[in-house]
Amino acid sequence: METPTKSNKVHIGRKISRIREIRGIKQDFLAIELGVSQQTISKIEQSEEVEDATLEKIAKVLGVSPEGIKNFNEESLINNINSSYDNSTFNVNNHCTFNPLDKLMEVVEENKSLYERLLASEREKIDLLKGKSTEK
Repeated sequence: METPTKSNKVHIGRKISRIREIRGIKQDFLAIELGVSQQTISKIEQSEEVEDATLEKIAKVLGVSPEGIKNFNEESLINNINSSYDNSTFNVNNHCTFNPLDKLMEVVEENKSLYERLLASEREKIDLLKGKSTEK
């Protein structure tokens, strides 16, 4: 009697999706970073295989190596998290993967840009209103 064998193929798309989710990255952001549509990212994540060049670009955006994606195993990740937890002392290692000041400055610049656009819009409204009041 023959038993069905499980495919030894690795589903790279699912691994990309899972790493993206763990990193808190949306498909839209990944698409923008790669210069493709969100639908393309969705198709990549449904693909069993991904071209090496594409995988390298995705890995760079996700902050991992292409080998990290290929070798990603959620079970080992969970085991690693569980084994590093010590019940006797609550020890959280806060390792920032970004500079908080850089993120703050990005937000400040974004707010500045939004303010300037809002100000320009208000100036346009004022000009339109001035034009209408002189027509009367």
